Amino acid sequence: MSKTLMIIDGHAQIFRAYHAPFRDLTSPDGEPTRATYVFCSMLLKLLKKKQPDYIAMAVDGPRRELKRTEFYPEYKAHRPPLPEDFLPQEKRILSIVEALGVPILLTPGYEADDMMATLAERFAGDDLDVLLVSRDKDLDQVVSEHVALYDPMKDETFDPAAIEAKKGYPPSLAIEVQTLMGDSADNIPGIAGVGPKTAVKLVMKYGSADAVLAAADEQTPKLRERLLAGGEAVALSRRLVTLDRDIPVDVTLDELAADAMDFDALTPIFCELGMTRLIDQIPGASPQADVPEAEATTAEAYTYHLVDTPEKLDALAEKLQGVKRLAVDTETTSTKAMDCTLVGVSLCITPGEAYYLPILGPATQQLSLFDQPKPFILDPEHVRRVIAPLLADESVTKVGQNFKYDRIVLARNGYTINGPVFDTMIAAHLLDATRRSVGMDALALSELNHRCVPFSAVCGKGKDQITFEKVPLEAAAQYAAEDADVTLRLADVFEPKLQAWPEVYTLFTDMEIPLSAVLAKMEMAGIAVDAQRLQAMETTMTAKADALRSQIIDHAGREFNVDSPKQLQVVLFEEQELPIVKKTKTGASTDSSVLEELSAETDNPIPPLLLEYRKLTKLIGTYLKGLAKCVHPETHRVHTSFNQTQVETGRLSSSDPNLQNIPIRSEEGRQIRSAFIAAEGHSLLGADYSQVELRMLAHFCRDETLLAAFADDQDIHRTVAAEVFHVPLEEVTSEQRSVAKTVNFGIVYGQTAFGLARTLHISRTEAADFIKGYNARFPQIQEYLQTCVAEAKSQGFVTTLFGRRRNIPFLDSSNPQQRAAGERLAINSVVQGSAADLIKQAMLNIDARITAENRPATMLLQIHDELVFEIPNDAIAAEQAMIEEEMTTAVELAVPLKVDVGIGSNWMDAK
Repeated sequence: MSKTLMIIDGHAQIFRAYHAPFRDLTSPDGEPTRATYVFCSMLLKLLKKKQPDYIAMAVDGPRRELKRTEFYPEYKAHRPPLPEDFLPQEKRILSIVEALGVPILLTPGYEADDMMATLAERFAGDDLDVLLVSRDKDLDQVVSEHVALYDPMKDETFDPAAIEAKKGYPPSLAIEVQTLMGDSADNIPGIAGVGPKTAVKLVMKYGSADAVLAAADEQTPKLRERLLAGGEAVALSRRLVTLDRDIPVDVTLDELAADAMDFDALTPIFCELGMTRLIDQIPGASPQADVPEAEATTAEAYTYHLVDTPEKLDALAEKLQGVKRLAVDTETTSTKAMDCTLVGVSLCITPGEAYYLPILGPATQQLSLFDQPKPFILDPEHVRRVIAPLLADESVTKVGQNFKYDRIVLARNGYTINGPVFDTMIAAHLLDATRRSVGMDALALSELNHRCVPFSAVCGKGKDQITFEKVPLEAAAQYAAEDADVTLRLADVFEPKLQAWPEVYTLFTDMEIPLSAVLAKMEMAGIAVDAQRLQAMETTMTAKADALRSQIIDHAGREFNVDSPKQLQVVLFEEQELPIVKKTKTGASTDSSVLEELSAETDNPIPPLLLEYRKLTKLIGTYLKGLAKCVHPETHRVHTSFNQTQVETGRLSSSDPNLQNIPIRSEEGRQIRSAFIAAEGHSLLGADYSQVELRMLAHFCRDETLLAAFADDQDIHRTVAAEVFHVPLEEVTSEQRSVAKTVNFGIVYGQTAFGLARTLHISRTEAADFIKGYNARFPQIQEYLQTCVAEAKSQGFVTTLFGRRRNIPFLDSSNPQQRAAGERLAINSVVQGSAADLIKQAMLNIDARITAENRPATMLLQIHDELVFEIPNDAIAAEQAMIEEEMTTAVELAVPLKVDVGIGSNWMDAK
């Protein structure tokens, strides 16, 4: 069996990683890592899948030294400068590849393609296949019986047959095709006006570019003219596209042996960069291995006890007497707190020593028809007698990671949580809201240099995964006790860091931790859903979507899959000949922004129909069908999860299901809210802060016109329009108010003339003029926004009204777009973050009133600036007065806070 030499096209793959559709990432030290993460993920998957015998990475020599620029200075000369954050990531990637032990090959004067062609020519044969990791068309000419190209992003391999099937010509004619068509990306001239299709057709007919020129008189007049006009460039183009297969590369095959790679070198690097999710992808990595011994303590340093008998439990109870701090973690059958069964509890009072108390385990499973299953490992009542007093003790600090989940699980099993709580997940988020992950495994790696036993090591993966009560007790104890131990040690790391920032520590102790308990109550309460109404809406909307699909197909003139982007590209841009608005790697984009522009700029009926069709199918799939699956079988209510650590500004989000994204601007979206109903004898009350971010902005900038408008409860958008358009308040038109409203809401998001013009379908000049007039009339707003940016530049972060911090990147970037994005982020974080903290404070105040006064209102949902309550019908007036009072007095601003209240039997009517 032949062996394989893999050669990675280094710079090409780094560029692909940089431009991959992936969110921005940074290391704990602020180093950009998006391209680094994507490249390393690709590399690890590539090595695992292909397992080459030999490996190398080829990189380009400096452009100014390339042999091709000696005879053609324009070669690649028009390429734009590299983005500022590309070079440090390229350098980091090369250092990682080098640390791994993959030889990096560079020959001055030549490009990576030449290097790959040379090595393929030198080593490929019956005993060795060469796999070139690239999709650069320049390498098509190298493909042969023993040389193939591989695209790791799409997992596609191209041998000679695949090249010919995909492109219509064999690799032996690749140079001739490229000679004719040239390459605009590399500034290779070719024949102007001869594209890929024409080039392939001509070369397949005549055999070479020179033969095509010789047959110019046989072509159409227009093509003949192009061939004759560009004929002189053919020799130059051929020289530029032909790869050199004999460059001086001083390397032997033995020096490229893959078994020399050092995978152990990757773990500390990934820890340093915060890319901890990649560690499990390292080939040969042990799921229980920690980071190297030089940088982390080993598992032998910890003592984890399995408490699986009543005697051991009583002995533990003695040790727990008088403790003032206790790390608590629960093991369950599911990640959904309202659905799971409690399997066991882990406790830790001293770092390095922890205990696992199994309630369920393998011994509770029936082994055969003749075996009687044991009810429990430990009696749940016995466990409760030992633990419950500590959890209810006001003087004992409970330490947890995502403790809201454990609070709900424990509450459902008869436990009460009182007293102070230290949640390490919330602490990590407050210390650095830009962290990529606040999961315990990631925090253990970044803060403790400790690699936790992954869940998959004890429960498996995929279809073979088991639930925790089936894990052997000794393995379960090591996994579960480690969670409690690591949580306690993380608290010891985070608490002094929080205390070093008094405002942030106060935010932690006085807002986020108490709020976690409030959110737990809201999640357990849930909200009732009318399942029959959901089904009826699904039927109605499905019929509408089907009708729209039929209309789209009728206008297209043929059957096609409306949900297929590729088929849609053909229909819209080839058959309907609509203009291409923007391109992606897979061709012309058909996303919603493109369809909106086509709807506005053309009279073709398909784009607006597609927008409506997609809106309906999303509502059907995401909400109507999705919500029905989320109705709890026992409570018949939907129990969403509220997340405190997913939004960098401090806003809450929700998941399982996400209730924050239910659209309210469309009639269909509003109808979905009507399926959320009040219990019998109750009503839903929705209390929504009015224009809270604009009020925050007025508070911060102290613009007199804005302050006066809010103080007099004027229509703020009409007031702004009157000021900017220089007309009396009563003469402001609806169009003028609409422009003012768009800018008012967009100002804290960095509203641009382009964005305003696109939103309102006006010219960019009109939009720019309005923004200019707005800034001139409200100079204090601009002064304040500039102050936000200046403070962010000097400090590296911004602070909300309540002391929340957010790190702001890119403010010193030489890239204007990145710098502008950083400035928008600084402004938005202060205003939106302060508004987020405001509603959190209101929630705390309302919950305190409900608890202290035993009031009948139940807080159910927090959606953006809105709170939703369920209230007995005979108590609505009193509860409404209390809610409005607490929301409008949650914080004292320079302008009054206003709350819009709606009441109804369902959520739509309460809006």
